[in-house]
Amino acid sequence: MIGSGFAGLLSALRLRQAGLAVTVLDNLDRPGGKAALGPALGGWADFSSGPTVVTMPGVFRGVHGRLGLPAPVLSPARPTTRYSYPDGRTFSPEALDVAGSLDSTLEQLSPHEGRDYLRLLHASRRMYEDAAPTFIFSPPPGRLELARYALTAGHRAAPHLSLAQLVQSGPHLTPFWLRFATYLGANPYRAPAVLHNIAWVELGQGVWHMAGGLGGFAARLAAEARHLGVTFEHGTQVEHLVTEGGRVVAAHTSQGVFTADAWMSATDRSLTSKWLGRGPEPQTRGVSGFAVQLRFSEDLGRAHHLLFPPEYAREWRDIGAGNLPADPTLYLHLDGERGFLLVNAPPRPEAVTDPQEYARFLLRRLAARLPLPITDWHALSPADYARTAQGGALYGRAPHGLTGSLRPGWRFAGLSNLVQVGGTVHPGGGVPLSMLSGWNGAGTLLGLPYDGLGGDRAD
Repeated sequence: MIGSGFAGLLSALRLRQAGLAVTVLDNLDRPGGKAALGPALGGWADFSSGPTVVTMPGVFRGVHGRLGLPAPVLSPARPTTRYSYPDGRTFSPEALDVAGSLDSTLEQLSPHEGRDYLRLLHASRRMYEDAAPTFIFSPPPGRLELARYALTAGHRAAPHLSLAQLVQSGPHLTPFWLRFATYLGANPYRAPAVLHNIAWVELGQGVWHMAGGLGGFAARLAAEARHLGVTFEHGTQVEHLVTEGGRVVAAHTSQGVFTADAWMSATDRSLTSKWLGRGPEPQTRGVSGFAVQLRFSEDLGRAHHLLFPPEYAREWRDIGAGNLPADPTLYLHLDGERGFLLVNAPPRPEAVTDPQEYARFLLRRLAARLPLPITDWHALSPADYARTAQGGALYGRAPHGLTGSLRPGWRFAGLSNLVQVGGTVHPGGGVPLSMLSGWNGAGTLLGLPYDGLGGDRAD
């Protein structure tokens, strides 16, 4: 097994439950993937350096149930996020399944905006419910499954429209709807309309805080894996994979040669391709991120803030040109005396010549919009995220164009004993989808049917 992010941990646990001997190779010094980058780079071990909140809570509960662990302690974020605009306006929507109604959300909108909100939320739910059985809660779809979806539901995904065309709804709501496509690494101005389904995951099902955070969750999964007998070889960088007779037989690493009968890679698919000698797969990479871990002098509670710039499209012109955005959207996650500031960035580590300078620039922008009692901070650039992803692209290839949202499957042509899992392959990026990928990719090695981990059922 290569990689101990959430997909790798779920794969290792399922294989070990089935009685297989499992060794996990990882170039970081602790499990968690992007959530564990901070301490490896001089940051803080007590706070995530990547994902911060829970979506699709049914999947998390299902994971704990399958592993026999106590149910996770989840509390809903209310509102889901507080959106702030340069003209002083704010918007704090509630998730429908959490609040039970949209009254508090619609009260913040004009009648015209309210009609647009209801129309686009309904479209998002329809797209999600149409797509989920084929693209989330099933194995990687083949031609038959794709044809069935296209014939029965494809027309409701607005295939003739881009996302930007679909969600036009005024100067405040348009960027609000566009930004959900960034959850899969897309430039929202190049994304297909079908990515609008992502909005339902947050605005319908809700955003949740997990006690101990996602970094703590990774540590608990790793502890359970060690208890079951999984071996972790941290600080081990894979250099190349040796193939023979249509099989992977060994991995040459910074710590020597490892052999195994079967292999799973839970890192970026493009990195796996490079280790196989096939070179990084030709593709347009999705966005990377530039983050700043924060410490505060007081407890600020738990909340999410999204601060839009005056011109959202300018950010994406900068990123498309390969540059750090001059006026980026600021995403801020608050968790007591800690915080996590994140902006979109191009998947080009060389674009950041001075991470400390850009971090100070972001902190000045944040202070002008939302002053905070910051006592210390630590920057993480695309070059840091490149330790777990090709070029630092957080979700692999960019989901642009009509078929761009389709993720690769779990296999490499011509190799019978290698399974690829994680956020760059089916069913997609983000912690819950990565866990589904890892759990079910391992299931293919074991000959087991697809398991939706409970996320395909209403909570």
